[in-house]
Amino acid sequence: MVKRSREDEDVEVVRRSPKRQRSITLDRLSKLSDELVLRVLSYLPVPQLTVCARLSRKYNTLAGDNQLWKQQYYDRFVKPRASKIVSGDAGDITSRALRWGADEHSHNKLGARTTWKRQYRLRQNWTRGQATVSEIPVSVEASVPPVILQMHAGIVYVADMGGLRAWSTKAGRKMVAQTSFESSESSSPTALSVDTNHSQTTSRVVVGFENGAFGVYDLDREGALFFHLYSHPASSSGVIATAAISWPFVVTMTATQSLSLYRFKRHTTKGTQPEALDPPILMHSLKSRSVWPPLSTSLRRTSTTITISIAYSLPTYLSGWTVGLQEVRVSSRGDFLSSRVASAIEQHYRPLAFAAPPLVSHLPLPVIGPLATSTATELRHIHSKPTSLSYTHPYMLVSHPDNTLTLYLVTSTDDILSISAGSRLWGHTSSVSGAHVGGRGKAVSVSRRGDELRVWELEGGFASTAAKKRLAAGELSIQIRSSSRPATAPEWEMDLRSQPLSTKPLGSCATESQFTDKSDLTLTRGWIGFDEENVVLLKEQCQGRQALVVYDFT
Repeated sequence: MVKRSREDEDVEVVRRSPKRQRSITLDRLSKLSDELVLRVLSYLPVPQLTVCARLSRKYNTLAGDNQLWKQQYYDRFVKPRASKIVSGDAGDITSRALRWGADEHSHNKLGARTTWKRQYRLRQNWTRGQATVSEIPVSVEASVPPVILQMHAGIVYVADMGGLRAWSTKAGRKMVAQTSFESSESSSPTALSVDTNHSQTTSRVVVGFENGAFGVYDLDREGALFFHLYSHPASSSGVIATAAISWPFVVTMTATQSLSLYRFKRHTTKGTQPEALDPPILMHSLKSRSVWPPLSTSLRRTSTTITISIAYSLPTYLSGWTVGLQEVRVSSRGDFLSSRVASAIEQHYRPLAFAAPPLVSHLPLPVIGPLATSTATELRHIHSKPTSLSYTHPYMLVSHPDNTLTLYLVTSTDDILSISAGSRLWGHTSSVSGAHVGGRGKAVSVSRRGDELRVWELEGGFASTAAKKRLAAGELSIQIRSSSRPATAPEWEMDLRSQPLSTKPLGSCATESQFTDKSDLTLTRGWIGFDEENVVLLKEQCQGRQALVVYDFT
């Protein structure tokens, strides 16, 4: 046998056990400056951006840059909204959008710097109807008459026979302040309004009473105190049904349809406590004979005029019920300028009676008599009386007991006051007891039992073809869910969604000091309110005990 040479053996060893070549990957990204990394991250979608935030502390900081999330917020929410704005020049929309994107110092309403990642998460939760739920006990006994509520700037104002209270919807859900009513205001409160244009540290509130009196209060949010400023004596006009305040003007409307406009003198503060107000001047007192509840009163001010708007229900011939609006314009000096009225249907015309599908199809058709013809068909379309009405210019939203809502758009110029034909909104599976609409077209509605809440995106109305398709397909609303993360949610969306709050159950119906399970709570009077972060409901337990249910989208 021929012996192999060493060279052959070496070649064989090399062939049998070749050495692995370690791949060398150059970390080029770490050598880039933070400015260049931010530039790269700006091209990533949100799912990849949230993944980069988990790589290291450095990338967590860079991927959370405020300007990155501002651009993401703009692309996801502002651009689609701008496309819905009716404008004669599309380039004008683009230019306004670019000016918005170039704003380097955006602040919220309270003056704090906007955190755009938090804003993105907030809007994302609103879009998906995802919220955490907590409850604030209001009363352990039945409230007769029911409590009156308003919501503004994260505070819920509650008025009942026990006095005026303010609850915070922020973390902790604690009572901010409370006070008792004056002796002259000893009757039941029937109306409540908050000045939305007041200062950042105080809130001004007007409370109307059953005996026709009203009182003005200040809430010092920093000092957590209510200050009583003025009590108006009782009036022979009767119960104050609704009130509105835009300082220094206050408007009240009684159940006998008497409208009064008051003007207070400029308010001064002495030390830490505001001084009492002098009696106001009664600028105008008007009488109406066509206003039916439910109704809503609001004040709009300019530098020279005051506009009082009264939105109300209106009975009509054969078409059942519709809505009307009256605007009273007064100069800032008190001179009466004009009064005009509009309704959703014109005189001698009944579009709503035939434009909508049958609303009371359960009515039997008479087989004899004059109603056996066309009138019988009309009876099937009669509109029932609205259960609630919310008006925030230019949107008027009405709820009905047949599981539907109707949206109207109001046009108010110097020459024209008109209300568009109603557009029916479907989505609820039970009777709708309350709804509230905001100025940008976002609305929230709730069922009678309070177990079905829906968020509506109504901005722009239904003039466009896309909006009509969404209306026909029932895609205008999203049902609010209380779970923190659905099983099918992608991982990056879970990262953006807030975790559920750990809340304790409120007890059972048999316990005197606690509430029952959520399924035993029934809605009281259909009150519902919302702001940018929360939706708040008033629910009542089987024995009358009441709680505020807060849906938190942060």
